[in-house]
Amino acid sequence: MSLKIGDNINLNIHDVAFGGEGVGRVEEFVVFVPFTITGESVTAEITEVKKNFARAKLLRVDEPSPDRATPECQYFTRCGGCQYQHLSYAAQLPMKQKQIADLFERVGKISRSVVAPVIPCPAPYGYRNRIMIRSQWNGPAKKLEIGFIRADNNFVEDITECKIAEPELNEQIQHVRANPPPKGGIKVVLRLQPENWHVPADSFFQNNFFLLPKLVETVREFLRAGGTRHLFDLYCGVGFFGIETADAVESFVGVEYDQLAIKAARQNAAARKITNGEFLAAKVEEALPELLKKFAGEKTAVLLDPPRKGCWPETLELLRRTQPAQIIYVSCHPATMARDLNILCGDGVFELVRVQPLDMFPQTQHVECVADLRRRN
Repeated sequence: MSLKIGDNINLNIHDVAFGGEGVGRVEEFVVFVPFTITGESVTAEITEVKKNFARAKLLRVDEPSPDRATPECQYFTRCGGCQYQHLSYAAQLPMKQKQIADLFERVGKISRSVVAPVIPCPAPYGYRNRIMIRSQWNGPAKKLEIGFIRADNNFVEDITECKIAEPELNEQIQHVRANPPPKGGIKVVLRLQPENWHVPADSFFQNNFFLLPKLVETVREFLRAGGTRHLFDLYCGVGFFGIETADAVESFVGVEYDQLAIKAARQNAAARKITNGEFLAAKVEEALPELLKKFAGEKTAVLLDPPRKGCWPETLELLRRTQPAQIIYVSCHPATMARDLNILCGDGVFELVRVQPLDMFPQTQHVECVADLRRRN
């Protein structure tokens, strides 16, 4: 069958790909349709045709899934922030686990059996403590749009509230709208400060306070199970993981390139009377070689919490050569994580014991994962 843009087709959705698009087939040709659920029959309009696949927009759901839910947000499907509000929260969790297992199996050549069930968030809505509002001048309408990037293009969807943001941030949105930027193209970051933590304006902190205790619990559990005595907390930001797990090790060193974050990390440690750690303002790939000489590998754990792009190849190769006893890898980007884990586990250098997903981003395609790797004897 030859598909072309503008065709209306009937599809049975047999899967939901990582990223949120439902997967159907016309004969053997794959068609991706957002806002659909496994098991549904839908009518869709072709919007893009490539050599091996096509994309379509949903026109109607002919046979809905029992897991289909009513979105809480009036902007859902137009705003690009959420992908899963049409799916009950109970159904989002196993779907995300399957997506991660599929991705790890395909990209990382990793057995899906190591991926544990997703830990749910106690607040599926109203959880985000940081959002970025954009502004864009709408020439035809002669108005400034203030909101988020749309799901179908790079224009801004004008919004008055965000259902996944904490209530206080919605109050800040109203303030931005009442005092708009002078022109389009300006980004405004709105955030809530975590209680009792120093976090500079541009420094990273986890965006979900509700599930943060479970994230720390998971890292501490992995660390204690590994039996190591010294921790190198790489890409440490304001020192969160090193400080929160300081009681599980004899000593730790946090490394972060952001000097303001390192200054805050030292303040955070001092405020909690943490005395068994230190913080270095340095690039990870430059500081790590000397750090790994400080302690015997069998006594050392390395915690990686890199940016979304993952670790530098040089860092991964250095870890393969020096072989610390344990690596704990924290990431909100399963694709780059799977790639990096594949490198670390290549040739049997490390064994991936477990991957624990945590739903730090309900209603969206994103998910946080913590991986426990051990050096093979």
